Order: sequence, then structure tokens, then C-alpha cells
Amino acid sequence: MHTTDRSEPLLVACLCAAWCGSCREYRATFDSVAAAFPDARFVWIDIEDESDLVDPLEVENFPTVLIAFRGDPVFFGPLTPHRETLVRLVRTQADGDGGPGLADEDVRAVAARIVRRP
Repeated sequence: MHTTDRSEPLLVACLCAAWCGSCREYRATFDSVAAAFPDARFVWIDIEDESDLVDPLEVENFPTVLIAFRGDPVFFGPLTPHRETLVRLVRTQADGDGGPGLADEDVRAVAARIVRRP
């Protein structure tokens, strides 16, 4: 069972790669959404530079986003690289309407490592 402090901010992690053109283009969109949600914690993670953080997850499509609400992962998957898609998803999760947390133990472990990351 995950025992994260209930005051933990919404975590939105974008898992991308420096070599990926789509990721480079998406970075400005991700940063603009981060500015629109100042109470959430947005992090950009290069899956190759920080492979120890994301292993054993396989990220095959970019951008891939992991969202954790109060430390529990509630979304993990690729998104279309459009601002409104991310805004809608973050707004739903920030309101606590995202449903139950994900059961996948690998996703839960990666989310916990990202939450603990400074």
C-alpha cells in the first residue's frame, strides 16, 4: 500500500527523450500547462538520461505522461501533443475526479521514485 503524505501536490511527469523531435516541440506546451497549474508539480524526465528512475517501464510513444494524485498514479500513457489534451487531463486529476489509482506495480514504483525525487 502506498503511504504518501496526503498533502503531496499533483505530480505530472512527462517521459520523453532528447533525440525525439516531437518531445522537443512538446516541451513548450508542457511548460505552458505547468504555468497554468502552479499548485501541481510538473517534471520533465529524459528516459535515457534517467533510465534508473523509469526502469522497468517501457516508453514507446512520445509524449508519455504519468500523473499521480496524492502520490498514487492515476494516469500513465501516451498523449496527443496538444495543449488542451494535457489541460483537460490535469484538470480532471487535480479535481480528484480521475478515479481509482492504477494497479500496475511497475507504474506505482516509478511514480513513488519520481515523487521522492528532489
